[in-house]
Amino acid sequence: MCCLLFTTAPFAYSQQKEASKPLRLGIIGLVHDHVHWILNRKGKDVKVVGIVETNASAIAKMKERYKLHDSLFFETYEELLNKAKPEAISAFNETNEHLEVAAYFLPKKIPVMVEKPMATSLEAAEKMAELSRHHNTPLLVNYETSWYESTYETQRMVQSGEFGALTKMVFNTGHMGPIEIGCSPEFLEWLTDPIKNGAGALTDFGCYGANLATWMLNQQTPESVTAISKQTKPHMYPKVDDDNTIILEYPDLQVVIQASWNWTHHRKDMEVYLNKASIYALDATRMRLLDYDSGTEHAHKPQAIEAHLKDPFRLLYEMVYQGRTLEASSLYGLENNLIVSKILELAKRSAAEGRTIKWNEG
Repeated sequence: MCCLLFTTAPFAYSQQKEASKPLRLGIIGLVHDHVHWILNRKGKDVKVVGIVETNASAIAKMKERYKLHDSLFFETYEELLNKAKPEAISAFNETNEHLEVAAYFLPKKIPVMVEKPMATSLEAAEKMAELSRHHNTPLLVNYETSWYESTYETQRMVQSGEFGALTKMVFNTGHMGPIEIGCSPEFLEWLTDPIKNGAGALTDFGCYGANLATWMLNQQTPESVTAISKQTKPHMYPKVDDDNTIILEYPDLQVVIQASWNWTHHRKDMEVYLNKASIYALDATRMRLLDYDSGTEHAHKPQAIEAHLKDPFRLLYEMVYQGRTLEASSLYGLENNLIVSKILELAKRSAAEGRTIKWNEG
């Protein structure tokens, strides 16, 4: 087994508070369309107390759509900190600015959650992880698939041993393309920029498979990474890839990640093959199980999961107010996401150089 050397101890976050009021959440950026997740959230346990954004178009749209008061908006992190006094930060800005957010707030003992992937480079991810560890303050990476009941059910079924050993995993992630599905101009401006996003569909959707595979394999690292990146629509995405196949080779199995802006439909599904059965997680709640002995395939209902697993903002609330700890190896955690960052970096190298990259070459 190839491994990176990280601590696996949970954060003993020391700023636990009395849960007498909502978590005061600061938002960094409105240019990531995932920001609608928090602005649409109905729970009363988290309150947005301030937003840092300078993009006039994004500000105007969000003010109108969500009836946001002028007093919520700030131009700098310092202004947000001093006037709104956030207890946690959720970043919806360009991926290459995640390090800047971490560098400002983590030393002030304010937990930070960024949207996937963690960073645009392994170097930036390592700096973010060091900040989190040095200041003993949580840094989380948020993936939609971390909220899926099917994600946790698949892991439970694999670990039960009932279906034998893993032989292969396939992750299919993406959609028809960010232009095709109507992403906002503010989002498109940086999502299709190789510097601000790190790549195209490779980073946008390759990170999901890398995150889930690493978690399923208990933070085992691959022996090698092979990637093929294509531009199937260069007239629409001239600067970045839009279709990728990434192959991760492990001693006993192969993982295939198909990350694309060229699917015919939205996809965040996985196929897990074992000696005795195949598990198909079609979306958050729909699953199918194919039993090899009986030759039958049937629907499988995943078990319910706790609130903090279904809602990343609830997770932040419980970390601050209830002392919930986050294992570094969790889907949100540092150990996992440093491995993800290296997988993505080696995948970009592999695609550019047209060869398989060994893990120890990174």
